Amino acid sequence: MNVEHNSPAVGEARTPGPFLGWRVWKWAPVPAVVSKNLVLDVIERVVVLLLFLYFANRMLPQLARLITIEIAYPELFWLVASKNLDAALLVISESLGVFLILTRRSATSVSTHPLDWALSLIAVNAPLLAVPAAASTFVPSQIATAVMFAGMITQISAKAALWRSYGLIPANRGVKTRGPYHFVRHPMYAGYTLTHIGFLLGFPSLQNLFLYLVTFLIEVARLMREELVLSKDPHYREYAAGVRYRLFPGVF
Repeated sequence: MNVEHNSPAVGEARTPGPFLGWRVWKWAPVPAVVSKNLVLDVIERVVVLLLFLYFANRMLPQLARLITIEIAYPELFWLVASKNLDAALLVISESLGVFLILTRRSATSVSTHPLDWALSLIAVNAPLLAVPAAASTFVPSQIATAVMFAGMITQISAKAALWRSYGLIPANRGVKTRGPYHFVRHPMYAGYTLTHIGFLLGFPSLQNLFLYLVTFLIEVARLMREELVLSKDPHYREYAAGVRYRLFPGVF
């Protein structure tokens, strides 16, 4: 087969012929059917949904028993409600997180580094390994409950501030500076830490202490990795220069 070496290659402009009034045109590049960011986004949503179903499977039977008790013994309603306020806030926080991930906007950049995915998934799953322990005899239950309550409120307010920019894997879905993000750069992780501290104060055990210590170190590594992604955005660099602390004002 003969090949004309002077013929234009694929993707090059064609010039009009001497006799035919051809229009100059180019081969349009074929767009990728599915982008890498889209695939990663779908994977993250599926993982989050599966984790939430696992969480719901653990919580719903206990919640059903509490509702049954409250119906059978109405006089215990306020007692049961006060004892399970933290559990109710936990359900609200986790449900809100799943809703926001399923309805969030697309990211301009998503980390594909295996370490970032591993840190995120471990940090989410590790607290689920906490075991029941005897109530503390050294710290009043009101103090432990107040710390857990503060942590839950911080988590919920941070998720509400992020709204459709919320996610687990490091990504840039827009820089948020309102609400708790006005005081620290990672208030959601601060909320997680406060919740774990409150739980340990109320129900101390060596196993849970080790678990939450490892979880905290993973969260610190996680937020540092997140900032590597976000620092590519000049808006985030400007925000970080104005908000110095990452977790707790005056501490870290």
